[in-house]
Amino acid sequence: MPSYVALLRAVNVGGTGKLPMAELAAMAVALGFAQVRTYIASGNLLFETALDEPSVKALLEARLESYAGKPVGVMVRRAAEMAAVRDANPFPDAPGNRVVAILLDLP
Repeated sequence: MPSYVALLRAVNVGGTGKLPMAELAAMAVALGFAQVRTYIASGNLLFETALDEPSVKALLEARLESYAGKPVGVMVRRAAEMAAVRDANPFPDAPGNRVVAILLDLP
């Protein structure tokens, strides 16, 4: 089963009326995703599913809109693709917090 990373756009992950990471993980489990985990308090989600990227994106966006009452953008990438971005870092000696990769949802 493929592993995915979902990057949520413009979510506030703490406080009242926000999206706590535990709630995000619970949503993913309820959608049938496996091996669900969040990455720090970032709004990023790691999981496995047999679904393809467009299906995962649609499911997450619909569930998050239902929860938040407004659209929440989600970018979905296979974990292998994210690892390839990491491995292609042109600045391997730079501290990790000083290197940025920008991912776009559309060409």
